[in-house]
Amino acid sequence: QVQLVESGGGLVQAGGSLRLSCAASGRIFSINAMGWYRQASGIQRELVARITSGGSTNYADSLKGRFTVSRDNTKNTVYLQMNSLKPEDTAVYYCYANIRRDSTTYDANYWGQGTQVTVSS
Repeated sequence: QVQLVESGGGLVQAGGSLRLSCAASGRIFSINAMGWYRQASGIQRELVARITSGGSTNYADSLKGRFTVSRDNTKNTVYLQMNSLKPEDTAVYYCYANIRRDSTTYDANYWGQGTQVTVSS
């Protein structure tokens, strides 16, 4: 069993900052990429950022410079630092991790439960 537990969402004024965390636990042999997606009401889920086990990162073009993804491999945790937040950043943010549960299984994507981020104008 693998679980991803998110924290750090909430309500913030435009221009403010939030830091999301997502910790993976359970039967984990290795974790490859980790990252974040978001889904606003009525809009398809979109990639926010991802980070590989080696630290390489990718971002949605519209978020570069404001959002920073990082991870602590010793804690199986991925973070998302969000600065200069805008009302259009309002969404449910989901973390994911590509995990191998043991040496004999294939990698699979696991998802967190989602955390609401609301940015007021």
